[in-house]
Amino acid sequence: MPAQLLDGKALSTTLREQLNSRVAALREKGIVPRLEAIVASQDPASVAYVNMKRAWATKAGMESGQWEAGANTTQAELLYQIAKLNADTSVHGVLLQHPLPKHLDEDAALLALGSGKDADGLTPQSLGALVAGLPGFRCATPLGIIRLLDHYGIDLVGKHAVVIGRSVILGKPMALMLLEKNATVTIAHSKTQKLPDLCRMADVVVAAVGRPEMVRGDWIKPGAVVVDAGYNRVEGRDKDVGDCHFEECSEKASWITPVPGGVGPMTVVSLLMNTVDAAEASLGNS
Repeated sequence: MPAQLLDGKALSTTLREQLNSRVAALREKGIVPRLEAIVASQDPASVAYVNMKRAWATKAGMESGQWEAGANTTQAELLYQIAKLNADTSVHGVLLQHPLPKHLDEDAALLALGSGKDADGLTPQSLGALVAGLPGFRCATPLGIIRLLDHYGIDLVGKHAVVIGRSVILGKPMALMLLEKNATVTIAHSKTQKLPDLCRMADVVVAAVGRPEMVRGDWIKPGAVVVDAGYNRVEGRDKDVGDCHFEECSEKASWITPVPGGVGPMTVVSLLMNTVDAAEASLGNS
């Protein structure tokens, strides 16, 4: 029996409707949640992704803007812009869209941003809070995945989860959030030996390795949950694909995320929810 879909598009629509009422309540109190993005101007995919996030923010009644870093942008200019956003009390969330131009130090930029307005949950301060189990912004993509699993009643307690990928953006925080749900977690990657055998022992597989259709159907234990966080363009294909071979994995899994329509929409709505959380918190700080 084919796997049931973990429909991120449908859930994100519901969550966006809930955001509308939260934003409306804030606006009545004189606060308009505002998300600002810093994006590489020469990266069309990043610009398009940020534009989608801004469009969703606008539909929710939020304000949004962006500052583009280009080939002539200096590190000092980037850090000055971050300092301005940090000091601006009307800004509740800042997104530092990866990747920035190669000549800029992205790690220094994230460190300068700090945790206060880190809507994507990727600064060293935010990640440190995650490791320590302290309150703070959580990384938008793994947070969206956890919300999706929770919504569909996927019990993670005591389950063996294999996360394929070790990036700071996804793999590492995903593993930590699964641990918070009392799963037993193995972090794997492209150089892990006998990776297919490891996946065959997993109750939950999260693929975040950035290789199109790397995870095949015979890697999946019957009844396992498959979360595909990949998004790859393949020349000659009429649609983008994930890191899992969807048709093959669907035949073995009990639940699976589609690509597109699974993890992506949940990432965007979690970013907006983080920003609205910050706006609501500002009521107590004012």
